[in-house]
This record gives sequence, C-alpha cells and structure tokens, in this order.
Amino acid sequence: MTRGAAQGSCANRESLLTPFPGLPGSASHSRLVQRLRRRYEDELPLLPPGAPTQDSMAACLAALAERGHDELGARLRILRQLVMERLVVLDCEQAAPLAVVTRAVTELAELALDAACAHAFAQLDERHGAPLTEAGQRAQLWVIGMGKFGARELNVSSDIDLIYVYDDDGETTGRDDGRGQITVHEYFTRAVKLIQGLIGDTTEHGFVFRVDLALRPNGNSGPTVCSLDALEEYMLVQGREWERFAWLKSRVVAPRAAIAGGSAEGLRGVVLPFVFRKYLDYNVFESLRTLHDQIRSHASRRSAGRPERANDVKLSRGGIREIEFTVQLLQVVRGGQFPELRTRPTLEALQRVARAELMPPEAADALARAYVFLRRVEHRIQYLDDQQTHILPTQDADLDWIARTLGYDGVCPFLAELDTHREFVAQEFDRLLGGDAPCKSCQKGAGGEARAAPSDIDAVLPAFPERVRERLAEWPEHPRVLALRDEARGRLTRLLQRTAQWLEEGRVNEDGVLRLADWVEPLLRRESYIALLLERPAVHERLLRVLGAARWPARYAMQHPGVIDELASPSLLNERFDAAAFEQELELRREALARGGEDDEESLLNLLRRAHHAETFRTLARDVEGRITVEQVADDLSALADAILRLTMRWCWPRLRQKHRAEPRFGVIGYGKLGGKELGYGSDLDIVFVFDDEHEDAQEIYAAFVRKLITWLTVKTGEGDLFEIDTALRPNGNSGLLVTDIDAYADYQENRGSNTAWTWEHQAMTRARMVPPSAPTAGASSPSDPLTARFDAVRHAVITAPRDHAALRGEIIAMREKMRNAHPIRDGLFDVKHSPGGMVDAEFVTQYLVLAHTAQHPELAPNLGNIALLRRAEDAGLLPAGVGQAAADAYRALRRVQHRARLDEQPTQVAPDTLAAERLAIQQLWHTVFG
Repeated sequence: MTRGAAQGSCANRESLLTPFPGLPGSASHSRLVQRLRRRYEDELPLLPPGAPTQDSMAACLAALAERGHDELGARLRILRQLVMERLVVLDCEQAAPLAVVTRAVTELAELALDAACAHAFAQLDERHGAPLTEAGQRAQLWVIGMGKFGARELNVSSDIDLIYVYDDDGETTGRDDGRGQITVHEYFTRAVKLIQGLIGDTTEHGFVFRVDLALRPNGNSGPTVCSLDALEEYMLVQGREWERFAWLKSRVVAPRAAIAGGSAEGLRGVVLPFVFRKYLDYNVFESLRTLHDQIRSHASRRSAGRPERANDVKLSRGGIREIEFTVQLLQVVRGGQFPELRTRPTLEALQRVARAELMPPEAADALARAYVFLRRVEHRIQYLDDQQTHILPTQDADLDWIARTLGYDGVCPFLAELDTHREFVAQEFDRLLGGDAPCKSCQKGAGGEARAAPSDIDAVLPAFPERVRERLAEWPEHPRVLALRDEARGRLTRLLQRTAQWLEEGRVNEDGVLRLADWVEPLLRRESYIALLLERPAVHERLLRVLGAARWPARYAMQHPGVIDELASPSLLNERFDAAAFEQELELRREALARGGEDDEESLLNLLRRAHHAETFRTLARDVEGRITVEQVADDLSALADAILRLTMRWCWPRLRQKHRAEPRFGVIGYGKLGGKELGYGSDLDIVFVFDDEHEDAQEIYAAFVRKLITWLTVKTGEGDLFEIDTALRPNGNSGLLVTDIDAYADYQENRGSNTAWTWEHQAMTRARMVPPSAPTAGASSPSDPLTARFDAVRHAVITAPRDHAALRGEIIAMREKMRNAHPIRDGLFDVKHSPGGMVDAEFVTQYLVLAHTAQHPELAPNLGNIALLRRAEDAGLLPAGVGQAAADAYRALRRVQHRARLDEQPTQVAPDTLAAERLAIQQLWHTVFG
C-alpha cells in the first residue's frame, strides 16, 4: 500500500486506496527513541499501554515515585521522556491520528503545570502564609497557555508560551510567628520562579518543556506575573494588533482547581473585548501582513547561505504558520459580531469559517488536509533528535524515513505532495492578504498610459468630474481627514484613486460616488471601514453600484455601516433568504455567546438587530441589481420578519420571570402587509397576540410576555431597532387587552356576544395569518400547530359567514371614502396607492370578493395576495373575462412604481397619463363590483 508510486518520476503519484496502517519497527530509526530506550529501559513499562492520557500519566508519576524518584522535577522529566517514546511508536508504527499526539503533549503540559503549581504553593504557604486578596479570599494564580498550548495543539518538541496572571492584590497571612508576610504580587512572582524551574530547567533528565514568557504584557521587559487589573489596563492602553492574534487561542491551563472552581472565568471579560471588536475589524489585515512579512524576512535571513533552511514546514512560504494566520485573520476580523467563529483549534476553526461562508468548503477542506500533513511532517522532523526545529533534514536516510512513515514509497512522491500542499496554502494566504496590493488597472489611465500613484488627496481630485470634485474639495482640510493617521490617510487616497478610475471607465456612476462620500465622511474615525473597502475591491465596487441605484439604500448603509460586509459574499446575488438557515445560524451564534457567558439581553438584542439589518441589506442588494422581483422582495422581507418574531419569542420566554411552562402556548397573528406577505423596507408590523392556556394567571403571564416582546422588537440599542409595532387591530383596538385568549378572539371575530368585530376588522381578516411557529423547509410549508389550526378555523368562519352583499358593499365603499378623505391628493396628480384607480381600490375589491363569495367559492379562502385572488375571482365567474386579469396586472405595475419611488425616496404621486392604462383597469374593476 502506497500513497504514491515513484516509478522513476515524482509526477507519477497514486493516492492510497486504504489508510496507511503505519510502518512496524520504524520508531527505532529515531535517535531520540534510541537514547530513551537505552536510558529508561526499566521505566518505559511504567507508562500504561495505549495513548497517554492525564490519568495514565498521573499513574505513571505515582509509579515513578514508588521506584524511588522522590523529586517532583525528576519524575516529570522522566515522564516526559516516556511519553515521547510512546508517541513516536504510536505515530510512526501505528499511524495514530494527529489529535492523539497533540492531545497527549498538551495534557502532559497541563499535568506538569498543575503539579508544579501545587508544589510551589505548598512551599510558599509554609514560608509566607496563604496569599489573601483585600476581600479576604485566597488569591488565585492563573497559568494562561497561549498559541498551540491554548488550542490543545502542542507538537512533540513545542515550547510552551505562558502568561501568569493573578486575580487581585493583597498580602499573605505570614507565618505563625508573625514573620514572612509579603504582597500577593511578590508571592506569585516567587511562585512563577519555582514553577519555571520545575518545568523548564535542564537537568540530567532533560527538561519537561521549554518555557517562553515573551508574550506577557511588555514582553521580556515586563514583570513575570501581573494582576488582572494590570492586564486589562495594558490591553486597553498598550495592547498591539499582533497581540490580539496571540490572545485568540489563550486558555487557562492550570491550576486545575482554579479551572474547576470557575474563578478563571473572570479572565474572559478582559480578553474577549481585546481580541474581538464589536465591529468588523479590517484594520488587522495590514497588521497581520506586516507581521507575516517580518516572519518571512526572518526566515529568509536564516536561510541565506543555508538553502536547506528554506524547507521550513512551519515558517516558509506555504507553511503551517500561513494556515494558522489565514483562519485567525478571519476569526479576528469577524469574531466580535459572529461569536460562532470563536474557537481555538485550527481544524475546528476552518470548519466554522467554511460554515460561515467566509471560505469555500473545498478550500477549507484542502487547508485542513495540508495542516494535518504538515503537522505530521513537523512531528517526524522533531522525532529524529527531539530538537525544536521545523526544517526538513538533509540526510537522505532521515528524509526517506519521514517519507516511509507517512506511507510513501520514497522521498520523491513525498516531496511532490509536500510541494502541492505548500503551494495551495501559499496561494490561499496570498489571496486573502492580497487585497491592499496596488490595482494594476488603477495604475493606468483610460487610454492605457501609466499613471503615477498619488501622494495625497489633492493629487487625486483632478481625476473626478466637477460635481464629485466640488463634494470632495474640502476633504484635504477636513478635521476628520487631518486627524487620520498617515497610514489611514494613505488608504483613503488609494481608495479615492480606485474610485476615480472606475468612474472614468463607466463601471460606477456619479451618484454612487457622491453617496459614498456622504457615507464615508462620518465614519472616517472608524478606519476599519476604509480598510474593508480597500482590502475588498469587489465590496467597494458593489457598494458603489448599490449606492448609485437609489437614495434609500444609501441612507440604510449610513444608519448601519457594518452591513456593507454582506457585499463580500460571492453568492450574494444568486441566493434568496432562507428562514430555516437564518434561524439556525442565529441559534448557533446565541449558543456561542452563552458558552462565553455573554448571552445577556443587550447582547441578544444587538445580535437580532445586526442579523436583521444584514439580511435586509442582502435583499436590498439583490433588489437594486435586478436579481429579484418586487413580489420576491416582499416575500423575503416577510419571511425575515417571521423569523425575527420566532427567534424573539424563543429567546424571550426563558427570561420571563413569571413563566409557568417550558414552552408558551402563544401565537402572533400578522395583519396588513405582514399578513399578506407584502412587507417593504422599513414597514411596521401589524400584529395581534393570542394565547391558548387555561392556567389561572395566563392573562397576566402572557401580558407580561407581550410587553417584553414589544420591548425587544422596538427598543433602540447601539445597533438600532427592529420594527415599529402596531397592535391596533386587536379586539376593541387600543382600548382592548394587549393579548387575547383565543376563545375570546374567536367570539369577537365570529360576532358571538355583545362585543363583536366591525366590518373593517373582517376586511383586515382576509389578509391575516398566524406567523408560522417554525421555519418552513425548502419545498415544504411550515408545519401547523393547534393554535395555528384554531386561528385558521376562526378566519375561515369569518370569511365564509353569510352576509348581505348590498350592506357589505355599502360599508366597504363608506370605509374607502373615509380613507380617501384622510389622504388628500394634489390636483392634477395620480397617487398610485390612494387615488381612484389606485392600489387601495384593488385591495378593497379583493376584500369584498373574499368576504362575499368564499362560502360558495372556497378557492378564494387561501391568503394568496391580491393578484392571485383577482385572477381566481375571474376564473370563478365573479368578474367579467379580462377584468380580473387586467386589474391584477395593473396592481402589480403600481406596486413596482411605488416600490421604486420609495426606494429612491421619490413621491408616489405622478402625472395621470403616466399610468393611465393601469388606473383605468382598476377603475373598471371597481365599477364592475361596486357600480
């Protein structure tokens, strides 16, 4: 079985059909294994069989003590040697998965640090007494593992990057004789020194782990341990961008008691806001680009005159570090708003990035395969001599051993696959970080002549037409522009240069550029938006097109600037809103917040608002690009509102103090545009709340629930609001109860008793529907529930009730006149909604037809919207041939006109001859039905 058969050529490779089972006896090639088997022949059997775990390693430590190894440091070092020998055998001879190796090394480090902490504390307590905070509690030391240690990804010769933090200042109690009292800071400084010696000093048995404290605040010039308050102040005042990447994988790894007791959770509130910003943070691109350039430069200097060092599987081009940087960059940029991206292990992070559509799944899978491959190569390099190196060996025998223990017939096919993986990794990394590279087409004029890069904003302005030039003329001296750092001002200049080039080429229009200026100007202090547009030319161009299409999108983007990141999705324009996927994504996000203890009400309110704004903007982008119709816009916005209502109900109920059952027996009835699935941008929601619960306090409980729901839906937070809510259509209107028992609702609507509905309320019932209790899946409608079935029965009873047609016509005509008087129209203009022959006339006719004829024509019962119902009425013979179809087409045309006018914030009153045919078609419908 081979991964590749060389057959005289590196190019002729064939993948294994079955997994490689390992190479028996191959561990003995390792010079490390040879040394360990000679030195520790008697001790090797003390490590229980199988993959090392914390329990088996603890048992081995105890067995070593029984063998006379009294000193803890010696026992830990011997244990480390035994574990290393076992891992070489498991990996090379038995093809153990990568996770088995990394988990064992990580658990060894955790076990060693826990034992070292206990040893150090016992010594110091005896000399100085227990360390107490000012509150009188024992002060806690947290050993924080960074990087691979924090992610449980340690390699077999890893050093461990540690930071020591304690919870609060104070003093020790001192000894019984009253002496030995020191500060908590001094106590833990001495503890760290003892721990470092136990773990990191080299003795006759080697070391347990090399320890690196360089990532602590202020680096090697800072104290070896700091308080939580000092750490927080450092992060707020001095923390640098690259340190956010370092802290991304941080985790308290010892002592075990602090982790189990929960005290270590206090660190999260300091670290999370430092690593993950509340907004999309594209500034980190440049920081990571600079850091990576430094690493590559360092690697190049190290390999100068030493060509073999260019084969560094970690630091060279396409190495492990570039995979880690790729996924960490996406996490840091978006992890503030998308907590489901927050995870430490690289392989899991790749999966989450792919699920969030930040990377194609096939690219994430390929990076994961490359990561596992490179890490396994890295381990074999280190198995040879237990050296902290990542460079391929130059000895032919060593290289052949690495290839064969990975399942290859020889070096040639192994190197070929290594090159394939590294080339793919490098391409993905360069693609991700290549956004700020100069645009080739932007270096040339329209005629192809070379164009010099501008040195400042003044130099760019002549490239714009007069209107834009006048708008931007004040920017060179604008206080916000002058306040920018040189680096940010340079980004803004390059952004303007690219915009001018696109305008000259006709790719964008002047209106879009002017609105972009209006959008950018208030945001100049938040440099990440400039960075986002510069890093993502596709987002920049698509934003210009959206802004250039109409005024309302520009206003929406100004209110919610973070939504422009939605334009980065390559599948944006080809998708439609998927309620089930949307709700699942938000539930994952809420669960991620809960895991970090961040799922307070404010966080959930903001989560709902950000998601709603983002999805609205996605629909808006498809709309202005002409990818979806007006009807599809309304369908998607209505489905989005349904989803937000469901999520709000699900998240609110558990937080209601008065709740009396696990799930509420409660529903939301949508009326008006929500009921008819005709929502537009910014539409309010006409809703009525009902319950079906016999609990004696049900009315009070659900009233409290509704008040909470309305607050969640309407309150303005830093992320804006969701909807305006109108509950005036509930029984007895604004004087009625906020939430109604379904039996009382049925009595009111079905005219039982003295308190009954008016005709206009029955008109509204024709467009009413229960918001589905769960999201419909693709190709299927949402499953019903008892309360929905009950409402559907009430609606059916209302629209099929016997009525005097003449009286019904009179009441509807009177209501129409009342509405017309409430919406006066200037002489000589036609209002597409309220004028005779407008949309309201068609809607009133449809409502009459449903209320008057559904009993005899059940095909009118479904809530299908005005267009479909007018066609059905004509098919049923209730309208003359052609009248219903013409009116339906006219209604659709008027909706489009209204939609486009509102999108561009234009009046919906036009010259009468502009829509003469549509007006006449609806007038004919009105006269046919009402005379």
